[in-house]
Amino acid sequence: MEALLKISGLNVEFNTPQGVVYALRNIDLSVRKGKILGVVGESGSGKSTLVWTVLRLLAANGVVRNGEVLFNDQDVLKFGQSQLRDFRGERVSMVFQDPITSQIPVLNYRTQMIDILYRRNQLSRKEKIDASIRIMNKVGIPDSAERISQFPHQFSGGMRQRIAIAMALLMDPMLLIADEPTTALDVTMEAQIIHLLREAQHEFGSTIMLVSHNLGLIAELCDEVAVMYAGEIVEHSSVYDIFFNAKHPYTQALLECNPALDLKLDRNFPTISGDVPDLHEPTEGCAFAARCPQAQSVCRTQSPNSQVFPSDINEVEHGVRCHLYDAKLTNHFTVPETQSQNEQSTVSASRAVEDATRDFQSLLEIKQLRVRFEIMSKLRAMMTATTNRHIDAVMDASLKVRRGETLGLVGESGSGKTTLGLAVMGLNTVHSGSVKFQGDELVGLSQRQYKTVRKNISMMFQDPVGSLSPRRTIEQLLIEPFKVHGVKAASLTQEAKRLCDMVRLPANFLTRYPHELSGGQARRVGVARALALNPALIIADEPSAGLDVSVQGEILNLMTEIQQQHQLGYLIISHNLPVIRQISDRLAIMYLGRIVEQGNCEQVFAKPAHPYSEALVNGTPNPDPTKRRKLVSIEGEVPSLTNRPKGCDFHPRCRYAQSACREIDPVEQTLFDGRTVLCHFPLVT
Repeated sequence: MEALLKISGLNVEFNTPQGVVYALRNIDLSVRKGKILGVVGESGSGKSTLVWTVLRLLAANGVVRNGEVLFNDQDVLKFGQSQLRDFRGERVSMVFQDPITSQIPVLNYRTQMIDILYRRNQLSRKEKIDASIRIMNKVGIPDSAERISQFPHQFSGGMRQRIAIAMALLMDPMLLIADEPTTALDVTMEAQIIHLLREAQHEFGSTIMLVSHNLGLIAELCDEVAVMYAGEIVEHSSVYDIFFNAKHPYTQALLECNPALDLKLDRNFPTISGDVPDLHEPTEGCAFAARCPQAQSVCRTQSPNSQVFPSDINEVEHGVRCHLYDAKLTNHFTVPETQSQNEQSTVSASRAVEDATRDFQSLLEIKQLRVRFEIMSKLRAMMTATTNRHIDAVMDASLKVRRGETLGLVGESGSGKTTLGLAVMGLNTVHSGSVKFQGDELVGLSQRQYKTVRKNISMMFQDPVGSLSPRRTIEQLLIEPFKVHGVKAASLTQEAKRLCDMVRLPANFLTRYPHELSGGQARRVGVARALALNPALIIADEPSAGLDVSVQGEILNLMTEIQQQHQLGYLIISHNLPVIRQISDRLAIMYLGRIVEQGNCEQVFAKPAHPYSEALVNGTPNPDPTKRRKLVSIEGEVPSLTNRPKGCDFHPRCRYAQSACREIDPVEQTLFDGRTVLCHFPLVT
């Protein structure tokens, strides 16, 4: 099949004050017409640099040393400015990772989409608006004729990503590049975006290049996969070959690190030891040799050549850059047998039996918690004849966390998870209800009284870098809790070193600043700060968000190890269901501020009782290209808190809804296995 984009011998370098960074080395890659190519790899592997090179958007210090990027047999690297204007947006479009920063906040979508169509001189303004509305309808944005006049801040994250795809498709491009299009989305929105991209491929005949570290997304969507490591493509083949017959040790390690594939539920995540190498120095030998368990002396001294094998799918060959498969070196290695996903053992541990044998003590108990926010002043409410000027972000939520236990709190964006966590910390005002910590009531405490409580309750925030002061060194950040709470220590520097050692960070990191850390390293600093004063409870908000699967495993293993040593209680807020399933004892599922199901984690995953729980479980991308979903498990978005549905909050999106669901509020029920569910007609009785 003809290649739309063909990259040959591409080498890209960046000139920095610390020296030359060899970002891309000898890249050879083809994107075939009408196909979806997935590009995967850890952070720092060069995925985004490859995309920016294709679009000619490299930073000023970026230099293409050699190679060519052929688009329809024309070398993009030789385009002039006029050709680039024709190329970008019209022939190639981009869907960025963060839609809110890639869209203009002070312009409504009508203006932004008319601007995209500026080259369509033959179209009138009305025709451009009509074309924009049509493409918005195609990507599933309701009431497009009205919503096109709205601004980005008036759209939810999922809707912003949808309109980003609509903007990218507006000029009917030949190639669509999507950079981590679902990273910040919950599982239901992610499923809808997958479905949308698949429809775009079929309806528009689009060729798609998808950059992601989400292996479930790659398996669901892609025809071919290219695996990148340290600026090189180490393996390239059909999606089936990559997932069921991976040859490169790095690809095999990435697949093993995926929590959705690990069904042992033993709380021990596979990891890849070491880090991506520093690209300031030219790599001698194989770039993965330092982390490869099968590396031999030849791997450290000689760069491997690309080996090509016939594929199970005849359309594409299976290429791998590894000495293991070099016929000249057969005496040095024994080629490992690959194990398909279907052959992996599935040992399931029952958490219910485990709970019964563990001596838990109550740590946190929340009853009928309600958190309310004012959305308009009294004067404005009087002028607009509004009777309710508040929204209830958390409504009548009840849950418990016991010492040594992990409670997972899951739900879509906007369901109230983080609001509940901040209320426990005293960072949100509680309207009504009770929050007891170690038997003491927290609701109604002054901020001075809460300061004492926060010695024993710590919070890990979602953004590991954004939650650290950029003006302070890591040592200053680690000793800050001691100073804030007046805790005396023989040596604060020694305390900082102790915390670094606890989270396995080198002591020389103490002099660094947050911007000098990777995402995983910044997350470790967040863990260390949370543990500084030996708390009894840690509230972790999306502790694995934005991390590569290998780094994610390291952080979660570290948290589990520390929990076992100190009998910590964890309240983990996340929308990453495979991770939650691995680490949680019990699970609470939240929708529109209410806890709709709560109970033993494995029981909820094995047989969900609430239709929303079922939709979340079924909505998780399966890292198996033979099990692609035909339909998304749940349509629509979380309703606005200013206009709650009558009756059951979930009934507008529930496929089991009956007339009673539309009129009567459900009452919490306790099932035979101890689970509680807020539903008129539970799926488990």
